Amino acid sequence: MSDSQRFPVAAHALAYLAHKGAYGPAQAVPSAILAASVPTNPVVIRRVTGLLARAGLIETRSGASGGAWLLRRPDSIRLDEVLKAVNGCAHLGSPPAGAKGCPVGEHIPRQVARALVAADRAAGEALSRITIADLLAENPPSLAGFALPVAAVK
Repeated sequence: MSDSQRFPVAAHALAYLAHKGAYGPAQAVPSAILAASVPTNPVVIRRVTGLLARAGLIETRSGASGGAWLLRRPDSIRLDEVLKAVNGCAHLGSPPAGAKGCPVGEHIPRQVARALVAADRAAGEALSRITIADLLAENPPSLAGFALPVAAVK
């Protein structure tokens, strides 16, 4: 799975666990069920849930009665934490090295890198105001004023 997909898959999985009230081993949701909701392969879900477990957001149990459950309430899990947990990339990339001896090639990579840091910080700050509970709400204040991209509306 690409770096750019880990975060959306993780946010989706956490929201699903919250929706199902999975707060303990008795309510554990198997990776196959999480995968069907995304939809993706259960192996992808197990990789992502492993990262979320290492970050202390969920717990997992393997085996026939295994699955994942939340360790925290959805209103206390911020999306910036989720992004960090899955080593996601909110950043827009990294600048190419630039050509030696070229005034633009030697200058622009540093400036583009600074612009990318600014964008990454802004994304992290925006995500810090949105929780998993917000993702489940119809019109949460944290997402007010943000229109969906045309491609996302089907």
